[in-house]
Amino acid sequence: MSPAQRVVERVRDLPTPEGPGRAHVRRPAHSRGTVVLGHGAGGGLQSLDLTVARDVLVAAGWAVAVIEQPWLVAGRRVAGRPPTLDAAWVPMVAALMSGRGRLPRPLVVGGRSAGARVACRTAAELEADAGLLLSFPHHLPGRPDRLRDGELALAPDPTWLVQGTRDAFGTPEELAPHVPPWAVVIEVAGAHSFPRGARPALVAAMTRIAGALPG
Repeated sequence: MSPAQRVVERVRDLPTPEGPGRAHVRRPAHSRGTVVLGHGAGGGLQSLDLTVARDVLVAAGWAVAVIEQPWLVAGRRVAGRPPTLDAAWVPMVAALMSGRGRLPRPLVVGGRSAGARVACRTAAELEADAGLLLSFPHHLPGRPDRLRDGELALAPDPTWLVQGTRDAFGTPEELAPHVPPWAVVIEVAGAHSFPRGARPALVAAMTRIAGALPG
């Protein structure tokens, strides 16, 4: 492996108003920019879409930080309320992007499910340059009358969404009329959590996105 291809891996504990959080960082030499991703309400850091996004983006030259929310670091099984997630996310991302050893811009914010919602709500405050939303939960299962259009409208310009064709929280067809004009929806066969067989399609989707990100 040449120096240009070397990837530095680091785990950083980060203070927040909600308790200590954690960032799992992979940084290639001469990174093109930074992608920060949050996990879902189930807390799975190893969900297929998150790990594929991380691996493809790192291989494409992006520094990637997967954020572990304080509730998960503390060993709790239930995610906090949205305001507490936002209150923890913002200082953690800000710490990664500032000070000695800061990660480079442009900054892409995103995550899967609840993490995607957090990224939308806080994108403006963090001055994000783009968004990457995985399995965005547009509504609760069986409740298509209660949409989260207001959060989608806050997604940065540009934004990409990777959505399962059978996602009970919102299929690509359900999302299409509601996404902002600067967002692109890429559909992948699967439900809200992707099966292992979806890996090739997820790799293709993330490769396409990696080639289009500003940076």
